[in-house]
Amino acid sequence: MEFLKNYWPIMALALWFGYKWWNARRVVAMLPTLKQQGATLVDVRSVSEFAHANAPGTLNIPLQELGSRLAEIPRTAPVVLACASGTRSGMARMLLKKHGYQNVHNIGVWANFLK
Repeated sequence: MEFLKNYWPIMALALWFGYKWWNARRVVAMLPTLKQQGATLVDVRSVSEFAHANAPGTLNIPLQELGSRLAEIPRTAPVVLACASGTRSGMARMLLKKHGYQNVHNIGVWANFLK
């Protein structure tokens, strides 16, 4: 019991990163099907990050602009989000869900679009 008392923050952090890794792998596996369904692939990194490197076919809408650019993302097809680590795309997913988007996925790191 003493172990849990002292190390629960580290364990919680490890579980969080494990969940992010697992979820990204799950979305990567679904990507071919999502693309067949007409998915919109959105990279929410900054314009300069996107200009430095990006995956073909992705739309760059920086996270801070996402709320004002929702009209660019169709509601009738899946949406797959990415960023540099999966954190901003996780926030983008919450924002889209809040605005009524149903089929939204966080693939994590943008390079996962290349797999």
